[in-house]
Amino acid sequence: MSLHAHDPAFADRVRASFAKQHAMDLIRATLPLVEPGRTEIHLPHWSGVEQQHGFVHGGVVGMIADSAAGYAAMTLVSASASVLTVEYKMNLVAPADGEKLIARGKVVRPGRTLVVTQAEVFAVKEGKETLCALMQQTIMVMHGKEEKR
Repeated sequence: MSLHAHDPAFADRVRASFAKQHAMDLIRATLPLVEPGRTEIHLPHWSGVEQQHGFVHGGVVGMIADSAAGYAAMTLVSASASVLTVEYKMNLVAPADGEKLIARGKVVRPGRTLVVTQAEVFAVKEGKETLCALMQQTIMVMHGKEEKR
């Protein structure tokens, strides 16, 4: 399925929104890839995001999956709209164990009001990617409502 952005400045708008998300700063996440219907968030593995076994905490895995898929949806909406997660389901399929995590978000079905997205989160260890989480998400498009910050 070929996806096309309605806003030619979608990448700048998505990056500006990401910069406003202090939660992403808190966990040291970055947004190196923004394409129509697709984004990636990278997270270094550091002690501040670990759970008791030394893996990246599942809640943090959920944060980057939610944001990657949500920003994938945002790439396809108009400049006068914003997006908000209304639901997601995530399966943790392996420990989030590696030097970094990569969350790859993509749009499955764009819509005027609801956008269905998915994210896969991979743990990268010694150059090898291992799938550690799968997420399906529903995004609400808020027409005429810009972000607050």
